[in-house]
Amino acid sequence: MIRRVSSLQAHGGFFSTPSQAHGEAGAALPGDRVPLVIGVTGHRDLVDDELPQLRLRVRDFFSTLQKTHPDLPIVVMSPLAEGADRLVAEEAQAMGIPLFVPLPFAAELYEQDFATAESVERFRVLCADAEVIELPLLQGDTPASIAEHGPRRDAHYARLGIYLCAHCHILLALWDGKDSKKLGGTAQVVGFHHWDEMPGFVERKESSIQVLAEDESDLVYHLVCSRDRPGGGPAEGLEPLDCWWFTTDEETPRTREMPAAYLKVFEHTAEFNRDALRFRKDIRGAGWPLLPDDTPDSVRAVAEPVDSMFLAADWLAVHFQSRVTRAMRAIYSLAALMGLAFIAYSDLHTLDFMVYLFLLFFFGGVVIHRVAERRAWHRKYLDYRALAEGLRVQCYWIAAGVTAGRTTKFAHDNFLQKQDVELGWIRNVMRYTGRRGDAAPQSREGLDFARREWVGDAQSGDGQLAYYQRKALERGRLGRLTAGIGTFCLWTGIGVAVILALFGGLISYQARAVLIMLMGILPLIAAIRDSYAQKRAEKELIKQYVFMGRIFRNAARQLEAAQTEDARRQILKALGDAALEEHAQWLLMHRERPLDHGRLG
Repeated sequence: MIRRVSSLQAHGGFFSTPSQAHGEAGAALPGDRVPLVIGVTGHRDLVDDELPQLRLRVRDFFSTLQKTHPDLPIVVMSPLAEGADRLVAEEAQAMGIPLFVPLPFAAELYEQDFATAESVERFRVLCADAEVIELPLLQGDTPASIAEHGPRRDAHYARLGIYLCAHCHILLALWDGKDSKKLGGTAQVVGFHHWDEMPGFVERKESSIQVLAEDESDLVYHLVCSRDRPGGGPAEGLEPLDCWWFTTDEETPRTREMPAAYLKVFEHTAEFNRDALRFRKDIRGAGWPLLPDDTPDSVRAVAEPVDSMFLAADWLAVHFQSRVTRAMRAIYSLAALMGLAFIAYSDLHTLDFMVYLFLLFFFGGVVIHRVAERRAWHRKYLDYRALAEGLRVQCYWIAAGVTAGRTTKFAHDNFLQKQDVELGWIRNVMRYTGRRGDAAPQSREGLDFARREWVGDAQSGDGQLAYYQRKALERGRLGRLTAGIGTFCLWTGIGVAVILALFGGLISYQARAVLIMLMGILPLIAAIRDSYAQKRAEKELIKQYVFMGRIFRNAARQLEAAQTEDARRQILKALGDAALEEHAQWLLMHRERPLDHGRLG
């Protein structure tokens, strides 16, 4: 038997790690880095003569990924069924690659599918070195209703295939390439990975907008194999042991090399890993987790992967935001000094050295801009902030037991789907961090936790409600400061002009030159301050903070009035959707305002 440690009793599921379950840890899944998760689907009835070469192809596949993406540790997600699933898991284990094992239901029921006692024992040995999770039973089912092979049991295998696709980054398919109507079979799993539909379980009308958008979730590595049955050869045009990258691309769905768009997504993920490792000590020492010390154990067990990744993303976002802000202030300060030098050079002809200062300030700004651009501070700040906010929503949804109402929907679905496809790396992170929570049962304890920690209230100063109200006030003060500087400069400039107009003939040459310079400096200061405010989107941020404060205030009021747990979860679902949409708008707004030394504003 597989020893259970952290039980999800309400729906029959459980989660365990190697160290928890057996005291001897195998290769553990990374906690503070994002791995490259390889989901496995394939036939059970492989041909014996092809097995040695299939194993070699799998090892070559893993080795190539390790060489191509050295900063992405590989994780294999396999249900360990006989045949392809187990073959891939064994090769991964031999290479020291950690295993994540999702099961369609309780392990005892799953083991009934295995032909021999030796097969059962091999399954248990592989589980001993893996992170294992049993998916909860589908609504209306009991262990008795799925004990025998039939439609209800098949439905659980279909749901397992959907879970596999939703939480992997590459689907490794040992497949003959033939279509099949078998519910939850390899062909249907590949089809779901491409088109988000599985006939007999998920129809197209229920699928997400992913079927219409170009994204990163359709990447399949097809290792062609035969089946040990009459007519078991591969589909026409395919050869046994051949390998293809297989996507939904209209022009070239099959390629020998990984398409460039996916390489870029994985490179952004690797970049995040490098930054997280580089600043690991600072993150652990100064990061602000979502899960406080008094977090209930049931919530911590399923939300901890999200929290650990949020800790890194949030700290890195603040870190690169600070660098962007300092760079922006330096560039605008140098721009102001350039203006002063130009005015002094124009109005005071004795200060010829001002032209050299003008050039010095200009090239100083160029250097700062080039450093910031080369090190991608602005992009990293925006990407990491978007990731952190997506993880925040995911964490509290997981804690509260919020679902989209269908077994095919998860927190990462459609987040930033309308933005640049390169942002798919953020969804890839959420696919990994949500692996436990997306199979966890609902609990009143978790619902209360999400309500307290996420929404909070304005009086206590906790939660996002107090945060947005506080930020709206802060941004309002900044907006008034910008307006005040503009008003002061305007009327002071007018006053200087009046003095020159009325008393210009009575003022000495030196004093008149100073006043003329002041007339040029004041509008320069106002223009630079206004340009800085526009670059930071101060007015837009005030509106966003006010809007989000109102959203959270309404959510707090409705949660207080809600009579049932389901009603509260629906409110939290709507709140999360609004937050994710607002974060996407925030990201788009700031991506249109990069650091730009060539033109201010």
